[in-house]
Amino acid sequence: MSQPPDVRVRRVYDRPSAADGARVLVDRLWPRGVAKDTVQLDDWAKDAAPSADLRLWYGHDPAKFDEFRRRYLSELTGPSQRAALGRLRALAASGRPLTLLTATRLLELSQAAVLARLLREAAVTENEGGEPACFAHLVCPECGAVTTEGHRPGCDLAEGTQQ
Repeated sequence: MSQPPDVRVRRVYDRPSAADGARVLVDRLWPRGVAKDTVQLDDWAKDAAPSADLRLWYGHDPAKFDEFRRRYLSELTGPSQRAALGRLRALAASGRPLTLLTATRLLELSQAAVLARLLREAAVTENEGGEPACFAHLVCPECGAVTTEGHRPGCDLAEGTQQ
C-alpha cells in the first residue's frame, strides 16, 4: 500500500515556503490584509469552503467543532463541492506536498484541518478499493461521523457495523 498524501495545513498569513508544494486557499472569503500577489497560490478552492451560513453559525467556537465538522462534511457532498474535492484530491495525489491555506487562527479547528484529514483518509480508502470520485461514503447518514473514526454514541447504524 502506498503512503498517504502529504497534506499540510498552514495559515495564509505565513510566509510561503518551497516545501509547501501546491498552495491552495480553502476559505470562501479572501483574507483581510493579504495582497493577492504575495500569497503564491496554485488555486483558490472557494467551493471546498463551508457555506456562509455554516461559517457564521460556527464562529470558530471550539465547543461547536464536532457539529461543525459533521455539517461541513455533509455540505461537501454537493456537486460543486465534489468537483473542488476532486481537484484537491488530484493535487494531493501528484506526489508533491499539498498545503491547504486558511486565515483561521486555530488550525486544528478549521475547515482546512477537516479537508486535510478527509483527503488523507480518502487516499487510504481508495487504495483499499473505495470509490475515488465520492467522499460521501465516509460519512454516516445517521450520525454524521466519519465511519473510519467510529460512530457517535447512540447511532443505530453503529450496531450493525460491530462484529
